[in-house]
Amino acid sequence: MGAVIIGMDPHKRSATIEVLDERERVLATGRFGTDREGYKQMLREGRRWPERLWAVEGCNGVGRHLAQRLVADGEPVVDVPAKLSARARVFSTGQGRKTDATDAHSVAVVALRTPVLRQVVADDASVALRLLVDRRDELGAARSLTVNRLHRLLTELIAGGAKKALSAAQARELLASVRPRDVVGRTRRQLASELVGELEVIDRKIKAAKKQLTELVEATGSGLLEPHGIGPSGAARLLGDVGDVSRFPTRGHFASWNGTAPIDASSGDQTRHRLSRAGNRRINRVL
Repeated sequence: MGAVIIGMDPHKRSATIEVLDERERVLATGRFGTDREGYKQMLREGRRWPERLWAVEGCNGVGRHLAQRLVADGEPVVDVPAKLSARARVFSTGQGRKTDATDAHSVAVVALRTPVLRQVVADDASVALRLLVDRRDELGAARSLTVNRLHRLLTELIAGGAKKALSAAQARELLASVRPRDVVGRTRRQLASELVGELEVIDRKIKAAKKQLTELVEATGSGLLEPHGIGPSGAARLLGDVGDVSRFPTRGHFASWNGTAPIDASSGDQTRHRLSRAGNRRINRVL
């Protein structure tokens, strides 16, 4: 019995698979739950073929939980980008209609025809960095939202409001000078005081996150913190999102992936390029 490709269209609570041989003949199909019992049934079905390769769509997204479970169980897994499977689906029979079954088939076909797909490995320190820097970004967004709400209230409590770059200590000092007598003013001051308390909590969490990110980045042995202008969050974003940089064959592939490569917009004798809006925008912003 030859090697087979097991294409998978993953979802949060279910997964559809299709098994193809080297000639693209369908050997088996199935839909399984992602709970413990459903996963065991799917794994048992796949292990009917001694030589097998699991092809999972979106191993950095919705397919991560299943891909990592398969890798932990010693199964070989490759990551099929959603763009590639979408192209295969469009050019397949069935008018490119999108169903779980056609998606699983497209994923398997891409894996069969594409020898350079990324091999999925167990989560490492780069995943921890990505999780922490995502949390740091969420804290930054929460801080901006809190400060904006605080500015709105301070504008109504104090003539001219407060300066743009406002710290929790400065906001608390401003509130100490305000003693409204009417119920509306007292309510505004109360809400502003609560927001200052929330801002202090967020600032403490941001400080702790920065310290943890610095320690993790330094533990990787990376020198990203040495250049001027790159802080713990930027370094962690680069290490976390890029992962193993050797997965990019050339520097051009990496530049295209992060959107820093210009797009050729030449026409006739006129040679020109334009800015790319594609690629990983988070990495693009950090760079």
